[in-house]
Formats: sequence, structure tokens, C-alpha cells
Amino acid sequence: MPSSSPRERFLAVFPALSAELLDYLRSEGMPAPAIEWYERSLAHNTPGGKLNRGLSVVDTVDIILCTDAQGKRTRELSEEEYRDAAVLGWCVELLQAYFLVADDMMDASVTRRGQPCWYRMPGVGNIAINDAFMLEAAIYHLLKTHFRTRPYYGLLLELFHDVTFQTELGQLIDLITAPEDDVDLSRFSLQKHHLIVVYKTAFYSFYLPVALAMRMAGLDDESLYKRALDILLPLGEYFQVQDDYLDCYGAPEVIGKIGTDIQDNKCSWNINVALAHATSEQRAVLDAHYGQRSAESEERVKAVFRAENIDVEKRFKEYEKESHARIEKMIMDMPENVGAKDDGSNGLKREVFRSFLEKVYKRTK
Repeated sequence: MPSSSPRERFLAVFPALSAELLDYLRSEGMPAPAIEWYERSLAHNTPGGKLNRGLSVVDTVDIILCTDAQGKRTRELSEEEYRDAAVLGWCVELLQAYFLVADDMMDASVTRRGQPCWYRMPGVGNIAINDAFMLEAAIYHLLKTHFRTRPYYGLLLELFHDVTFQTELGQLIDLITAPEDDVDLSRFSLQKHHLIVVYKTAFYSFYLPVALAMRMAGLDDESLYKRALDILLPLGEYFQVQDDYLDCYGAPEVIGKIGTDIQDNKCSWNINVALAHATSEQRAVLDAHYGQRSAESEERVKAVFRAENIDVEKRFKEYEKESHARIEKMIMDMPENVGAKDDGSNGLKREVFRSFLEKVYKRTK
């Protein structure tokens, strides 16, 4: 019997997957303290977020397999289909957990998802490096256990390996462009920001869930993956620009955190827009105060952001309107059920992309 919400039903799958991983450790003769440690790591780092990436796998499989070309529901996912989609979704969430454990250490972050970062938990420290590796390794154990006999198994492995490498490239560009202890705004540019957000966020947060669902649904026309990539990467970039904007302009009680991008020397969209339009005097203020851990310096930077010739808030609203129109046109320009089989089902449907855009457009958190 499905749970009362898509999130609850998805969450209900995780304990069994965690148990599979712990059983593997037992089968390898690992001692009880190691098994207990891994259980705590899995529970602390994997199921506590919004789960948007994992749920997107399930939603996309559902749209492809259970709706017709006009978007009308034709059936429900079988229990086996749902289970397969949820396993792939949890593999994406494990990838996210792996990235975040490592990222928090690199950024010396304090909290994540309302609790201490894993490396800051009592007794963890640098052991979190190995824990991050074990979160990643869990992906490939689950893929082998659940999909080794499927014809698309190798393609799943390829997707995870490729997207992991792409995300790590984005992280590298971010780390060498904006180290917290070495502020140098001459390294920043909108082009650099574009590279960071596409590689660090868009591939694994937007393309990966959809591509996994397409493989599971039997879509084998490679041109469909190019079409999906062409829509999802701009959509992922738009999402991250929103994130940057909300860090500075979102209400903390709504977004659930106090923005720190200015004090943390982040190569955000906001600072790059300001740099692109600043006068020499404004640039001097930004050089002196960006990346400084001071409320006064942060306010000086925000004052430049508000200046009439820069007006980051106005420029974001223009960017958001343009981005929405451009992405919507890309979606409408594709056939309604491209790549469909002879029976008219199982094509790449517009609703896959519409659902993403609707969730993202004008979000406030």
C-alpha cells in the first residue's frame, strides 16, 4: 500500500537499501563497530534533504511509462517499476550525499540540513573522507544488485561515472576560482560562473535523474539524450542563478538559512553581474569588502548591488523572465512524444521538462 505522499513512499524504500548495504558489510566479515559506523553515516547523510533529485527519477519514469502523448494518465507504475525507479533515485541521493560530505570539508562548513556537518560530528573528523568514498561505492553496489541483468546496466554505470567526473570538474573550477582565504575578484566572470554551475550542479541535479529514467524506460535513441541535455543544462543553470539570487535577496525564514555567499567569497551570479557593470569606484568597494567576514563589509557590498547602474534585483527579474521564455520555447519546439514506439507510448514527453520548469520558476526557497 503506497504511503500518503510521493516523498513518504520514496523514503519508505531507503531502509531496505540501507539494510542491503549493511548485509554486504556483514558478509565481508566486518566488525560490529564498522557496521554501526556505516549505518550512522548512511542515515546522517542520505535521507535528510529535499530529495528532489531522487524523486525526479521516479516522476520522470512515471511520465514516460504511464501517460500518453497528450499527457493523460494511462496506468500506474507496477510495484517492480516503482522499486527500480526508486532505487535509481536513491543512487542519485547517495551521489549527492558523497558530494556534500566532501564539499563541507573543503568549505569548512558548520551545518548541513539543520544539523552539524558529518565531519563535525563527535569522533568523525577526517574519517569523513573515507565515509564519502563509501557513500559513492554504495551506488555501484546497489546498481550491481538490482540492475546487473538488465540490458541498460552498462549505460547506468556510464552515466554515473561521467556525471561524477563532470561534477568534480565544476568543483575544481569553483575551488581554484573562489578560495575563501584568497579573495581575488579578477578571477571571477560570468563565463566562469556559467562553467561552475553547469558542471557542478546542472549535470547531476537535472540531467542525471532524467537520463537514468530514460534508460530504465527503454529509450535507446541517443538523439533523445542530446535533446534532454540541451533543455536540462540551461534549466539547471537557471536554477543555480535563482539559488545565488535567493542567498542575497531571499527571506531567511522562507529559504531556511541566512545567506553567506558574500562573506564566503562565492563566485555567485550576483557578484559577477555587479563586476560586469561596476564603475571603478564601485569596483574598489567590491575588491575591499567582498569575501570579508564582517556584517559591515557585507552591507557595503549589498549597497553596490542596489546601485542604480547595477541593480542586481532588477537584472535578476529580467534574467528570470528571459530564461523562462527561452526554456519554454525549447520545450514547445520538441515534438510532443518524440522517439515513441509504434504503439504511441514510451517517448520523451514534453511533460518531463514542463514539470521541472514549473517546480523551478519563480520559486522562493
